[in-house]
Amino acid sequence: MMELELIKKIIMAVLSNINTYSFESYMEKPISIGVSNRHLHLSKEHLETLFGFGYRLKNHKELSQPGQYACAETVILVGPKGSIEQVRILGPARSQTQVEVLKSDCFHLGVNAPVRESGKLRESGGITIVGPKGTVQLNEGVIVAQRHIHMTAKDAAVYGVVDGQCVRLKVGKERGLVFDNVIVRVSDSFALEYHMDMDEANASGIQTGDQAFLLTPLCENLPVDKPAYSFIGDNLEQSEEKEPLRLVTDETVREAWKKREKLKISSTTIITPLARDTIKELKVEMLGS
Repeated sequence: MMELELIKKIIMAVLSNINTYSFESYMEKPISIGVSNRHLHLSKEHLETLFGFGYRLKNHKELSQPGQYACAETVILVGPKGSIEQVRILGPARSQTQVEVLKSDCFHLGVNAPVRESGKLRESGGITIVGPKGTVQLNEGVIVAQRHIHMTAKDAAVYGVVDGQCVRLKVGKERGLVFDNVIVRVSDSFALEYHMDMDEANASGIQTGDQAFLLTPLCENLPVDKPAYSFIGDNLEQSEEKEPLRLVTDETVREAWKKREKLKISSTTIITPLARDTIKELKVEMLGS
C-alpha cells in the first residue's frame, strides 16, 4: 500500500514538472487566417486634424470582422529615421488613435513600438502622422499587434478556451511554424479568425485565407502556478530554491513569462537592454536586489 502511494507521488512529481506549454496534437477544426499589414485607427479629433473639420471616412472595402472596413484614405507615418507613405486607415473612428506597425517598420522608422494587444497603449511608441490638411504628433499609441484569435462565446466553448487565454497555433506547410503567445479574444461581435501581421506571415509562407490549427495541451488541466517537486531518495520534497540568475536575456524573460515564474536576480546579475524592454513589456516580476 505504501509503495502504491509512493508511485502516485512520483507520477504527480513528473507531471508537475512537464512544461504546460507542451502539446501533442491539434484540433481538427481549422481557423481561417487574416494577415494584417501596417495600418491605423483614428480618433475623431485626429481625423479632423488630418483631413479637415467634419470629415468622414470613405469605406473602401469591408473587412472580415463585422462593422470594420478599410478606408480609401491613407496617411504618412514619420519617425526619427524615416517615413512610410500610403498607410491605410481602418474605420470606423475610435476613441483613441492607434497605429499598428510591423516590427520591421520600427527599424526603418526609428520607433520603439512594443508588442501589445489592441487598446493597450499606455507607454507605447510615439510617431508623427501627416495628412492632407494637418499633422498629428503622437507621444504614445504605436504598437506591434500581439497575434490573436477573434471568436464568439460559442466558438470559445467549441475550442475549450476563454477570453484572454494564451494558446499555441500551428500554421503553414513548407515553412510551417508553431506560434506561441496567441491571445484569445472573445466577443459575440467577432467573427472567428486568427490575426497575424505580415512579418509573421512572410516568415511562415502564409496568406490571408490559409488555415491555422489550435494545438491541444499535453496536460491542459494541470495548474500552472503550483511549485514543482523532485523525487529524492525515498522522499518527495519540494525542489530547492533557485539560485539568482547570472545573466538575463530576452529569451530568459519570455520563458519565465510563459511559465508564470518570477526572475530571481542579485546585485551582480547582468540584464541585457533587450531583456529590460521585455520585462517592462510583459510585466515579469523580479525577486532580489
